[in-house]
Amino acid sequence: MILSSLSQSSRYAALHPLFQRAFDYIRDTDLFALAPGRYNIVGDDLIAIVEHVSGRTREAARLEAHRRYIDIQLVLEGDEQMGWKPLADCLNPVSEHSDDRDIRFFHDAPASYVPVPPDHFCIFFPEDAHAPLIGGGQIRKVIFKVAV
Repeated sequence: MILSSLSQSSRYAALHPLFQRAFDYIRDTDLFALAPGRYNIVGDDLIAIVEHVSGRTREAARLEAHRRYIDIQLVLEGDEQMGWKPLADCLNPVSEHSDDRDIRFFHDAPASYVPVPPDHFCIFFPEDAHAPLIGGGQIRKVIFKVAV
């Protein structure tokens, strides 16, 4: 997992061939003008998902993990915390991995929580289970799904 400020995104662009495209999209797009929904940037290899939803409690948030995609979760508005735990330490799955949705949920509690203010992002790799959207009030964010 990586937590960083958008102003430092150039440090992470070399970690994956599509990270720079995601950061360019952030720079070149009025993200506040996008309606909630899914936007294919590079076919199914780079997707932006815009969310504007109510935050949830720590108890209501579930850890999730993905196999085919890396998440770059950028907070635009609101006070969000994200839970994290190494996937290898998640021992209580809700169900099997859904290949269609590329997601598996867990009953395990996060090992830690990190506040992610606006203009900051977290990168979650397939080995990172994460519990997003923890917070009070409305949260506006963009999740970039980057094919592994």
